[in-house]
Amino acid sequence: MTQQLRVDSAVTGSAGQAFAALFRLLKLARPDRPIHPQGLGLAGELSRTGNPAEPSGIDWLDSPGTDQLVARFSRSVGLPQALPDILGLALRVTTSAAAAPGSNPADVLFASTGWRLPGRFLLMPRLDVAGATMTTLMPYRGRRGPVLLGLRTRSLLPGSLASGEWVLALYWASPGGPWRECGELRLQAGANPADIPLRFDPLENQPPGAQTYGWTRRLRKPSYQAARRPAPPAVGRPTKAARPSKAAARRQESTTETGRNSMSTVSQLFKSPAADVWRVVADGWLYSGWVVGASRIRDVDAEWPQTGAQLHHSVGAWPFVIDDSTRVTAVEPGRSLELVARGWPMGEAKVEVKLEDRGNQCLVTIAEDAIRGPGKLMPKFLRDPLISARNRETLRRLELMAIGGAGK
Repeated sequence: MTQQLRVDSAVTGSAGQAFAALFRLLKLARPDRPIHPQGLGLAGELSRTGNPAEPSGIDWLDSPGTDQLVARFSRSVGLPQALPDILGLALRVTTSAAAAPGSNPADVLFASTGWRLPGRFLLMPRLDVAGATMTTLMPYRGRRGPVLLGLRTRSLLPGSLASGEWVLALYWASPGGPWRECGELRLQAGANPADIPLRFDPLENQPPGAQTYGWTRRLRKPSYQAARRPAPPAVGRPTKAARPSKAAARRQESTTETGRNSMSTVSQLFKSPAADVWRVVADGWLYSGWVVGASRIRDVDAEWPQTGAQLHHSVGAWPFVIDDSTRVTAVEPGRSLELVARGWPMGEAKVEVKLEDRGNQCLVTIAEDAIRGPGKLMPKFLRDPLISARNRETLRRLELMAIGGAGK
């Protein structure tokens, strides 16, 4: 038995560290919240009916009463609303005195799963909350054994979380037993729907009479700790000599947001003066020579690179090429160029190219992100590394062309 416990502890501990490593990787793209990046704050109350006939063994569930709630609804991966995602509902429950005199608020986390066995232990993407079922996925330990909690949507009127009332039934079950209803939640977003900054911790803030099993702590705690640590420095961070000045940083921040909504941004210190680099950028006919993905240029407006001017290019490899265009949306000659680059069927992207003159050298920065079309449907933490890798190669090509004297 002791040997078996050691094996179980080693397995769950290793799995917990693996999840933590994944969270640390995700934080490179989502420094604030690796998962459930955007949410909606809700408030309401929970009416507990109690379990006099079949007690669960958890004091909070087995005692009738009314609790005040603060909640956060979110989508785990952060996919667009039109696509199914794993739904999450985090509750902070202020328990009534009848259930737990002097107790602290409890945090209870639910995720969309199946309802029957084995689905109640499997995460399942859902399009929306209508008809969704959610469980705590991992059981609590009560006096009578393990207890799993579940929620089922009863109604959502008038049909929107941001403007209606969400009513859910609360259930409990043993891991393999039938569900037993024990309460009802009523949640609303309030007059000004918005996300909330609360951080929920079900390991430290447990309902009265409930405990977490050691194996659940080993699985979950490393991930929670990784999610709350400061984001690690970006891979390939430029050296001190190559970092932009404070003025350049302020200019970049004025058009490139920071945090979870930031554009994918890469920089490189060129061994060429800014004037040489700008000559390449300002010659639309050279666009396909340094922009990765553009295979040929068909036409360039005479006004390029003035605001509103377009160049007409093709993307892809022959014979599978698609004709499209790129438009200038803002320009500061010799210093910056903002574009909307089209490449359907993938969609459109906003691109910012900035030059910081350093005498015989130039710091060049490219920031980009999808703004429309199928490309925007890809989760940001997946598309950012792809965009960055492509633009690092774009910078290498641009530097070679500048060194070689390309441009008008």
